[in-house]
Amino acid sequence: MIGVLFFRLNWYFEMSTGELIRSNLIAISAGYFCWNLARWVVRSLQKRYPGLANTRRRLLWMVVLLPVLINIGWIIRRLAHMVFNGEPEFWVDLPAYTYALGIQIFFHIVYFVLYEGSYVMRAWQQTYNLNQRLKKDQLQYQLDTLKSQINPHFLFNSLNSLSSLIYENPEQAEKVVDEISSVYRYLLRANDSGLVTLREELKFIQSYFHLLKTRYGKGLHLQIAVDEEQMELRLPTLTLQLLLENAVKHNVMLPEQPLRIFIEGQAQSLIVRNNLQRKNTPVLSNRVGLANIATKYQLLGNDNLSIQEKEGEFIVSLPLLPNYHDVTIRS
Repeated sequence: MIGVLFFRLNWYFEMSTGELIRSNLIAISAGYFCWNLARWVVRSLQKRYPGLANTRRRLLWMVVLLPVLINIGWIIRRLAHMVFNGEPEFWVDLPAYTYALGIQIFFHIVYFVLYEGSYVMRAWQQTYNLNQRLKKDQLQYQLDTLKSQINPHFLFNSLNSLSSLIYENPEQAEKVVDEISSVYRYLLRANDSGLVTLREELKFIQSYFHLLKTRYGKGLHLQIAVDEEQMELRLPTLTLQLLLENAVKHNVMLPEQPLRIFIEGQAQSLIVRNNLQRKNTPVLSNRVGLANIATKYQLLGNDNLSIQEKEGEFIVSLPLLPNYHDVTIRS
């Protein structure tokens, strides 16, 4: 109707009532069709090239498709006028053709701005909300890391195990002291580095596991199978510690029913799995351990983390990052 009032006002002075009604119906019907066609095109492009990062690509496609769409709109109108308004010829002179195309360009730009503009605004809002959530999760991760550095429960258990060894096995007690020193030295450095090599993380895990083994004895087993060429690949610091802590926290560990943890390298991934033998009594958990790991990878722009239960095992697949990857987690 806006098009008729502003671009075809001459119709009201030049046409009969019948022609005016038919022309208005043609304009509204053709406009409605072109509107839906343009909307379908824009939404198809958004589905094929989603997100803010592909905005330029979508706009380029809209520019390429614009001549096609406006000529489709012009053809529909010309055919309708020939059928319902008795226009004698399909072709018109160049000024009339360019005038009609100008109207079509105006309306299609309106369609594109409405649908692409609203899509970009929604995508921007979602990206902003995601960034805010990731920042919040990053702060939570840093807080949890700080807590793990001074975890009194873990320190108490370590010192308690050490106390029982001092008189029973002095040599073992001395080794435990060395492992406690290694573990806490690594924990104190954890906030300074977002990524570490697999070699460093496994060295820390062996010290950490030694302390766990001192406490749980034959009820806990760890097996590591990683190729040398994978050792310089990287992963977020303390990731393996969180997985071991999670396994120990939720599963039964007895000499006759040991908890078995396997760490295996597979190409660009690290598989950490353990047999499932959940404790009968509920375990108090805030469920942030696995969420923290997922958050770390999200902050690094990697969503290939996999967590699943399969055939009586709890399996986590961790992406290993190239050694030229950014060494700090984005905030």
